[in-house]
Formats: sequence, structure tokens, C-alpha cells
Amino acid sequence: MPYIANAHRYTDMEYRLCGRSGLRLPLISLGLWHNFGDNKPQDNCRAMLRYAFDHGITHFDLANNYGPPPGAAESQFGRILQQDFLPYRDEMIISSKAGFTMWDGPYGDWGSKKYLIASLNQSLKRMGLDYVDIFYHHRPDPDTPLEETMGALDLIVRQGKALYVGISNYPAELAKEAIEILNQLGTPCLIHQPRYSMLVRDPEEGLFDVLEDEGVGSIAYSPLAGGILTDRYLNGIPADSRAAGNPSLPPERLTSAVIGKVKKLNELALSRGQKLSQMSLAWILRHDRVTSVLIGASRVSQIDDALGIIENRQFTQEELKAIELILED
Repeated sequence: MPYIANAHRYTDMEYRLCGRSGLRLPLISLGLWHNFGDNKPQDNCRAMLRYAFDHGITHFDLANNYGPPPGAAESQFGRILQQDFLPYRDEMIISSKAGFTMWDGPYGDWGSKKYLIASLNQSLKRMGLDYVDIFYHHRPDPDTPLEETMGALDLIVRQGKALYVGISNYPAELAKEAIEILNQLGTPCLIHQPRYSMLVRDPEEGLFDVLEDEGVGSIAYSPLAGGILTDRYLNGIPADSRAAGNPSLPPERLTSAVIGKVKKLNELALSRGQKLSQMSLAWILRHDRVTSVLIGASRVSQIDDALGIIENRQFTQEELKAIELILED
């Protein structure tokens, strides 16, 4: 049976302008990092994409190496795109990235023009697309001149393979330099994707100031600190949890001090009528320095939980002070 999108999908979602561009992104975007590889059933992936889109989540974020194995998430997304979403392509923002290891040898990693152009060509083929809406350099390259990397992003836009470009994981000073180079080339940097959560606040130390001054948007990834900022670990580490079997969330990050903070944050969230995960997302979006928050999901119910913040994103000054005291403790 053909998929027909919900006609009222834009009713409740809020869309923020991304920096000084004319592009609006939904408050909540869906990342396809861990849960769209070959080890995940297509029916569940398809259900999550449909549910997200039906509820106004128009932005879907990928990278060349998402899987497992690398490339699998783009292939999975591409199959579902062809089955369900081709009539809605112009209502979707699809992003991809390159910068981490994708294939063996000297040309499958970092930030050379050779790698970035070749990688995006592969990504487009896997997804069955002529272009992506946003293409990012995924991480700084200590060896390739920044002018070469940014020049590759500029070329990609001029070739029509991406509408906009962005950077990810760039510290403040390097981000400023990259943004200035792109401006000189005539292809402005649309967006920066930093790691940001209540527990990882590095972007507050200069990066957000740079982005605001330069008119660049931002989208926060790992907003729940790999699942720590949920009620998942309040009573220890479940055997089926990410911390039990995934190196991206090693158990040593779940110290007794961290769990103590999470328990206090959970109590505050409950007093607001929210889950801890919902309060954590709302806290990131409490001001407009963050354009969108990038969630991961392994099931539809997690997307539904995230959508629950749309109507409850306001904090009193007392609540914000209480959160700071917990985090500083």
C-alpha cells in the first residue's frame, strides 16, 4: 500500500531560520547514526521515518560512515526513500557528511578534496539522489589545508551536489576561520553541528558566540549524552543498554557522581510534568542559538517522546538556576 503522508504534519512543529539563511529547520531533526544499519529491520526503520515525517520532522541527518557497516544507513534510507518519500522529496532536508574513515587507503578519510568529492558521489549513489540539501565536513583535518577542504565544499555546491554546506566538530577559532574562507569563496557556511548537552557544554565557551556573530546556524548532536540524560540508567546499567555493549558510551562515563546528577535532574523533570529526556531537549532549545536538536531513535515511541517537548519548552528562572546548581555540584 503506498505511503500517504499526514496532511496536517506541519501543524504543531516549529521551524527556525538557520542562521542568516532563508532555510528553516524543524526544532527536532532525526539522525540515522546507530539505528539504520544492516543489523536493523527495515520495517522498523521505515516506521520511524514515516512517523517522524508525519509529525513535521522534515530533516534527516546521515553520514557516509553511518551503519554498520559504513554506508549501510544511507543505503537503508535510500531504499525507503524510493519506496515512500519520492513524492515528498522537496519537503525534506537530507544531509550527509564525510570526514571520518570510510574506506582503506590514503583517500578514504579526513578532508582532502579527493576524499570529499568521491565520498559525496558514493553517498548520492547509495541514496538514489541527485543532490543533498546539506553536506558537512565531519571533523577538522590537521594535515589538509583548510582552504582545500573549504574549497571542496564550495565546489560541491557549484556542481549542484549540495544546496548548502556546513561543518561539524570544529572548535571556535577554527570554525571562524572556515566560515571566513567560505564567505570569501561565495558559499556561506549554513550550519555547524557540535556535540552539546547538559553534560557537554563546550560550545558555550566561544563557539556559539562565533556562530551568532557570523550568522551561522547550529544543530546539537548527542543531546542526551548517549542516553545518560534519560531515565535508562537511574538504577544501574541494563544488560541490553548501549552502555553495556557499545563503545560510544563506555560504562566509565556513568560514574556515581554523574548518576547522582541525573537522578536530581530527573526529579526536576518530573516536577515539570516531563521525562528527563524531554527536559534535556527542551533545555538545549531554550534559546535560539540552537536551530535544531538532533535525536537518535531505535523505535517510534522515542520519537514520540521527543515530540512531546513542542508544547513544554519554557523554563522559569528558578528552574534554570536549579539545573545549574545540579550540574555544578
